[in-house]
Formats: sequence, C-alpha cells, structure tokens
Amino acid sequence: MGTVPLPTADEEMEVCRGHESYVTFCQLEDEAAFTCSADHTIRKWDVRTGQCLQVFRGHTSIVNRILVANNQLFSSSYDRTARAWSVDGGQVSQEFRGHRNCVLTLAYSAPWDLPGAPCAEEVGGLLVTGSTDGTAKVWQVASGCCHQTLRGHTGAVLCLVLDTPSHTAFTGSTDTTIRAWDILSGEQLRVFREHQGSVICLELVNRHVYSGSADRTVKCWLADTGECVRTFAAHRHSVSALKYHAGTLFTGSGDARARAFDAQSGALQRVFRGHAFVINCIQVHEQVLYTASHDGALRLWDVRGLPCAPPPRPTAPARSRSRLFSNKVGCAAAPLQPA
Repeated sequence: MGTVPLPTADEEMEVCRGHESYVTFCQLEDEAAFTCSADHTIRKWDVRTGQCLQVFRGHTSIVNRILVANNQLFSSSYDRTARAWSVDGGQVSQEFRGHRNCVLTLAYSAPWDLPGAPCAEEVGGLLVTGSTDGTAKVWQVASGCCHQTLRGHTGAVLCLVLDTPSHTAFTGSTDTTIRAWDILSGEQLRVFREHQGSVICLELVNRHVYSGSADRTVKCWLADTGECVRTFAAHRHSVSALKYHAGTLFTGSGDARARAFDAQSGALQRVFRGHAFVINCIQVHEQVLYTASHDGALRLWDVRGLPCAPPPRPTAPARSRSRLFSNKVGCAAAPLQPA
C-alpha cells in the first residue's frame, strides 16, 4: 500500500463527494479507496486528493460488501447477486446468481491458495457468499457456477471469513452461532456457541476467530476447537465491525464509537468519538485508522502510540484526534439510528 498522510490537529483532509446515499463498506488498495453504497454503486477514490476515479454501475439495489483481490473487484448486493468486476475497466466480468435473498457478505480464495483442490487454476479461484436466505455458497469464479451450498444456519448469514490453507470458511449468523465449513466438500466442521445475539462481524488472526455480536460483546475463539478464550465487553450497543492490527483489536459499534483493545489482555486502550451513527467498516493502514459510518462519513484517526501498555481505564477515555475524509457523501436518504 502507498503512504497515506497522517491527519494533524489543524488539518482537514480532502472531502470525497459523489455517493447519493450512505456508505456501507470500504477497502483500501494501494493509493486508492473503494467504497460501496446504498445508492447501488461502487466508487474508486484517490486517497491523496479525494477525487472519484471510477464509478461501477450495475447492481440494482444496496451494495453491501466489496473485496479487491487478484485484480478483480467482487461485490454483494440486496439484489440477490454477487458480481466480479474488472478493476481497470469497471465492467462486470461475472455474475453469481442462486441465492434466494439478499447477499450480505463475501470472501475470495485465489487459485494459488487452494493447494490440492481439483482444477483450481481452471475455476479462477473460489468466491464464498453469505445471504439472508440462511445459506453460504461457494462459487467457481471463472464460470459463475455454484460449487457448494453450505446449509446449517437457522438464520441469515451476516458475515464470513476464510482460512485458505485449510479450505475452511467461518460464518456468523442471526441464529447466534458461528459455524466452520470445508468449502471444498461442503461439510460442516464445528459450531461455536456462546453469543446471546446475532453474530455481525468476524476476523480471523493466527488461528483465533474474533466475533462481534448484537449482544454487545466481542469474543475470541480457538479456530481449531471452537473454545471461547476471551470476551471483550465495553460496548454500549451491537458490535458492527472488527479489525485486528499489530496486537490491537479495533471495533466499531452501534453506539457510533470505535474502540481499541489490547488483543492479548482484552484491556480497553482508546475510544474514538466523532461519528453520528453506527460504524459499518474499519480499516487500518500503518498508523491511520479508517472508520466508515451510516452517517455517510469516512473518518481518519491518528493511532500512533498503539499498541502500548494500556493505562488504567479512565472514567471517560480521552478523545483521539480525527479528520473527516468523506463528509456526508451527498447523503440523500436519512441514515439509520444506532442499533
């Protein structure tokens, strides 16, 4: 990734304007940021200038998630499809149709990440999608054909992560469980049960699965056994976004705040205030934290000094410096209130 300038106390970075409704997700790639929105589009931005470089049009409803990998852009939407796009040309190269309801989440495994998989090069890698129809599907990217349907959840599949070396997908659901699957055979491997609310977001790091839930907690699990080894409890509303970076676990919440925890001890290190509504997405690059929110804003936060030995938890953690990067993005629809 290229260098992104750090915000300073007196500097406001460039404002990106173009989306006509709230931003649902963002991804940083080299010196570009990709955002998707309820306005049915995906946009590519120059992170240095805030200029919109490209608009991807084709979805007919809210675009929920995007993923840039292997010079392709993948997207999922309320229109019941996932799509693959050419990053350079902005054209749809493949559509994935088969879910009976909204496609909420996705993950990609490149051909070289599938040792031992039959015809891995020919299928162009595998795309895994999760839907409100209660299933996850595994697709061959080159053909658009469904390779496996993962059935077992009794609620919507809200989030998923892949462990490519073991061909394992972890899915989180409104049924309060996390399930592990072999994406080649479709076999369910294990079920993680301890959350008391919907599992909204997942992060996989060093054989540990971190899960954020509507029960206002984050839990850390051993990926190989399903044992819960740690609970992070400091949120006032649902935990809506997770990102692990250099020993720190960053979380976003329906209380419109992001938080930084020491991933090993679970101690709260910092609280980031500034958004007006639920935080949809968190990204970290070098010493900059990016948070995208239902308020239509993408904020940049200076996180120099993290990770560090956490001080005793104060009654009201000091506010960290932030600068607005994408301000309101032409929001036409009223943002949702925090959960």
